[in-house]
Amino acid sequence: VSIGNICRSPIAEAVFRKLVTDEKLDSKWMTDSAAVSDWNVGRSPDARALSCLRNHGIETAHKARQITKEDFQTFDYILCMDESNLRDLKRKSNQVKDCKAKIELLGSYDPQKQLIIEDPYY
Repeated sequence: VSIGNICRSPIAEAVFRKLVTDEKLDSKWMTDSAAVSDWNVGRSPDARALSCLRNHGIETAHKARQITKEDFQTFDYILCMDESNLRDLKRKSNQVKDCKAKIELLGSYDPQKQLIIEDPYY
């Protein structure tokens, strides 16, 4: 999850989906990305994000969307890019009955422990 869902999170979603598909585990994973805001709902990822993915042989048909109450009830994990998103998501999750999602920084899974994934938009 990121602020606008047109850069970091669609890239992470597409890369993870490719890794899972390459390992033939795609039937075991439900992968999506969303925004904490509604700024870019319905938009495709930023052209630079799409170019980066294409340069690595990864395609996406993602359209930006805002996170929903159901996401907190459906997904086991909601991974975000920075502390601001983490705070916003935890605040939103407190308003959801039966929240099952574990909310963490995606960077906490980085072997080199780069916790924050900076926004490349600017």
